[in-house]
Amino acid sequence: MLIATNGRGDVVQSPSEPAIGTMLAGLEQGDHLILERQDESQDGHWYIQVWFRDHDTYQLEYRDGVPAEHYQTQAESQDEVLQALLSWVAGKPARQEGFTWTNIGHWFTPDPEGECPTA
Repeated sequence: MLIATNGRGDVVQSPSEPAIGTMLAGLEQGDHLILERQDESQDGHWYIQVWFRDHDTYQLEYRDGVPAEHYQTQAESQDEVLQALLSWVAGKPARQEGFTWTNIGHWFTPDPEGECPTA
């Protein structure tokens, strides 16, 4: 099941494309929207999220199950962000949507014990 939530606590189960567009358009600066796939048969967390940042920019992130598969990018166009969200909902890889995605999985994956960070 797909669930959409925003920073104001609004929750929409199985949101339609127009509902996702409305939730995105309603974001105020500092607010966020998360689309999460919940499936008990799959381990991990599967979601895409967007924050409406200062200077009318959007920060997009998605996670494919495990912390090591967590990616981030920036966008300035609400239309581009909407297309990325809808593509993810449709099961298309977000990386194919014309954005430059950076893997930030190391932010969420602890270093192996006993290893010193490299300088």
